[in-house]
Amino acid sequence: MTSAGHSVSLLYDRSDLQGGDILFLVSCSQFIRSEEKRKYRASLVLHASDLPNGRGWSPYVWSILNGDNQITVSLLEASEPIDSGSIWFKTKFFLEGHELLPEIYNKLFTAELLLMTQAVDQFETVKPIPQSKELGLYLKKRSPADSKLDPNKTISEQFDLLRVVDSERYPAFFEYRNNRYILRIEKDERN
Repeated sequence: MTSAGHSVSLLYDRSDLQGGDILFLVSCSQFIRSEEKRKYRASLVLHASDLPNGRGWSPYVWSILNGDNQITVSLLEASEPIDSGSIWFKTKFFLEGHELLPEIYNKLFTAELLLMTQAVDQFETVKPIPQSKELGLYLKKRSPADSKLDPNKTISEQFDLLRVVDSERYPAFFEYRNNRYILRIEKDERN
């Protein structure tokens, strides 16, 4: 695919990495080795936290669960340890508190596209800012158990959890009277 004078390839596996100017790692769950990164002039990670805070897995989900409605997205150099590379750019997006995961994804992807465009446009002049050497707290990877609801709490008390569950991969659930129940949430768009 060619866009604005650039050749763009969408790859889904590190074995397909051919080399180029910029490798953008978007929602990448594979570890990219040094020899793979050396095929590119820059290997950059999109990470939805205000680094150095929020290193690790699913940072925007943990932020929403903590009641945050302002999400920072960082574009940083891929390096070891994970999420410790120099920062190229940051941007923010805001949530109103009603958005469900698909709407959150849309806002996140819009922010990520903005950062990738900025990196391409300013590739030759960007001055990355090193992060603090202190590692800080790494956020844990979400698991299906993190979608567990408490049947003794109200919906409003657990709404942020309902907002961020993925109904396909890790649906909300609760256990009650020796049974497990799965809940799926979607907006009624008829309003």
